[in-house]
Amino acid sequence: MHDRLHTLIATSTFSVLLLASSALAAPSNTAPEQPLTTKTPAKATPRKTPTHTNTPIAGILDGSNGETINVHGHHAADGTAAKYMNKIVYLGPLGNRDTLDTPYSVMGVTHDVVVNQQIRNLNDMAQYLPSVQMEIRGDPNTSRPQSRGFEADVISNSRLDGLNVVSTTPYPAEWVDNLQVLNGLAGAMYGPQNPAGVFEYTLKRPTDRRTERLSVGVDSIGTPTVNGDISGRIGRNGWFGYRLNLLHADGTAYTQGSWMRREMVSGDFDIHLDDKTVIELDASHYTYDQRGTAPAFGIPATGVGGSTLPTAPDLSNRLAPEWSGYNMETNTFLAKIKHQINKDWSFTLGGLYQDAARQSFGVTDTLCDGGKTCGGLSGSNGWYSSSAKATTTANDFRVGSNMAYFNGRVYTGPIKHDLVIGTNGYMMGNYNPTTAVTPAQNLGVHNIYGAAPSSGTQPYYSGRYKSSSVTSQSFIVGDTLTLNKHWSIMGTLAWSWIHQESALNAKTPLRTTFNASAAFSPTASLMYKPTDNQTLYFTYGRSVEAGPVTPNNTSYTNTNIALPIARSEEYEVGYKLRYQKMQLNIAGFRMTSPYAMYMPATDPKGCAALTNCQTYQYGGTQRNYGVEAQISGEVLPNLSVLAGMTWLDAELVGGSSSLSNKEIVGAAPLQANLLLDYRLPASFGAFASGFAFNANVHYMGNRAANVSNTLHTGSYTTLDLGARYAFHVVRFPWVVRFGVTNATNERYWASVYTGAPSGTSGAASSLYAGLPRIYHFTLSAEF
Repeated sequence: MHDRLHTLIATSTFSVLLLASSALAAPSNTAPEQPLTTKTPAKATPRKTPTHTNTPIAGILDGSNGETINVHGHHAADGTAAKYMNKIVYLGPLGNRDTLDTPYSVMGVTHDVVVNQQIRNLNDMAQYLPSVQMEIRGDPNTSRPQSRGFEADVISNSRLDGLNVVSTTPYPAEWVDNLQVLNGLAGAMYGPQNPAGVFEYTLKRPTDRRTERLSVGVDSIGTPTVNGDISGRIGRNGWFGYRLNLLHADGTAYTQGSWMRREMVSGDFDIHLDDKTVIELDASHYTYDQRGTAPAFGIPATGVGGSTLPTAPDLSNRLAPEWSGYNMETNTFLAKIKHQINKDWSFTLGGLYQDAARQSFGVTDTLCDGGKTCGGLSGSNGWYSSSAKATTTANDFRVGSNMAYFNGRVYTGPIKHDLVIGTNGYMMGNYNPTTAVTPAQNLGVHNIYGAAPSSGTQPYYSGRYKSSSVTSQSFIVGDTLTLNKHWSIMGTLAWSWIHQESALNAKTPLRTTFNASAAFSPTASLMYKPTDNQTLYFTYGRSVEAGPVTPNNTSYTNTNIALPIARSEEYEVGYKLRYQKMQLNIAGFRMTSPYAMYMPATDPKGCAALTNCQTYQYGGTQRNYGVEAQISGEVLPNLSVLAGMTWLDAELVGGSSSLSNKEIVGAAPLQANLLLDYRLPASFGAFASGFAFNANVHYMGNRAANVSNTLHTGSYTTLDLGARYAFHVVRFPWVVRFGVTNATNERYWASVYTGAPSGTSGAASSLYAGLPRIYHFTLSAEF
């Protein structure tokens, strides 16, 4: 019955996509809807904007993907319009483009989804995108993203307003406006990166209409939250825009005896020097602390003493000591200058600095393998051993990233060329503690369905040294040739320089582990538009990525070096359709990338002194192919939808005979999500029409939990429910929201991934259980 329910939900989601596509096959004759970036004019004297219509392809002054503010008599409360479709996407050096002119699969989570679903962190946005998963690293707020079964890098795949940022540090959802994910290879636009696509977060920017917004809420068991958001423009013609955003949350998390605190202050400013030049300045500070929340459970290479994983525990029962947890602090500074030279040419310059520091003092829990360590107990029955020690892994990431793009438009006869030439890149340094002050602690053997370990003390470490650094810079050129109203060709080329250094420990200096010069990444696309509201495309791409650094483990033949540069390849074909207020995207793809693993040493000299005569090397190819689809927007009046489904075949081919043709750990063969939002129509009367209801169903297929595929997580389905009521107090909009996530209190394994280095066949895997039923309440008012 349980499996039939999963199949029914996945089939229902796919049916929604097919029915919508068949119903929308005809082109739209209605006037185009205004993009999400449309804002209301300033009060009495609106700020001047360029009046020409032939704007540069970069669209530099349009404030990409910002929130919509509706005005009809009384302006509507934030998010209540439930606009769930992104018509404009940001493609880095190519600027802002209509999704129909984009030969990539780009899926998004809009501002209204974030607000109405009461999302508290960026990772919670991922479940609405069918090709995306989050690898939980210590806490649901600190996860590494993956797309189409490929794991993202710590920095190269994640961007804030187009600039590289650390992916494994927590960010508050209240800080950003929306998320968009470009699935597939993007090295020709963004430089060397894993084939996990681009996770692009858009900051909230100053609004033209002055807004003071206050939101207060609480999450069960009890984390009171206060968020103040003030925005507007001052000066002649609104030349100076400001947005101040404050957040404070402090209280019990999802289980008794736990604790969580979130604090943020951010400022975003626009300085319009004239109607063609704007300077954007952004600064933020975010602190995230937590204690007593659920740990990971390691899967030993020797198995779990049985043929199955244990059923996931109920996380409403605490599984970690009250002292176990994290302190994390992230400071981000960003600056851009955008200038429109004339109606055809523009340039953008930008830079970002980020310091993401963390203190980690959690426990290490490992499922029992049925051997002597746990007295013969089996992990299949939920038994695990627990320990704690002061970790000396990286606890500070410092990043500087940059961009410089020159965009223009020229004509050669009837052919239009949208050109770009530019550069982007980053520098990142990792810092580690030098000494573990607290000795290792054995916390005993426990069961995941019983009481949490209660002994032990919080571990400490001291000192700091620079353990590694990486520098990446790319030179990019591109051209989009519009041959006629039906056909266009897009090509982008990148040459990249990579330099990596690392140190064995605090007593050894940094040494070069890898260098690459002018590594080449090309992408070419062919687009055909049979009608103005449809696009068919084919894209081929190759991309370079920095080789993984081998583990710092002297038991093997090579340690603390970087493997040679890896090259990924992709073929993608897709179809896009827009009809009135709804959009459909479908894409099929095949992607390959080298896969690193431990293999028997080819040169066994010196192996006598080693525990394992193995070498870390490329030992096969990760080959993923699949089909993904998403529909977003209004399918009926007052009914908004954001739905998607991905079928994926992710396997390791070649290399070790024992691992060849095995499923990639953590890559779900089927994933689907269906979010519906219904607003009662005005015909129900002024009072009733303020109500709206939403429901979200998320399905995750059965994932391999170890590289030999002897263990699997099982599939799961979760249900989220919500309601809101919008009303006015005098002339000011207010809205009350209530929601419950995981309404059925499903117990499931939310995340599984292999050990370090990332994306490789480490001997062990890590499991994280999904969160229990949680209630959310928010009251928001605008003044």
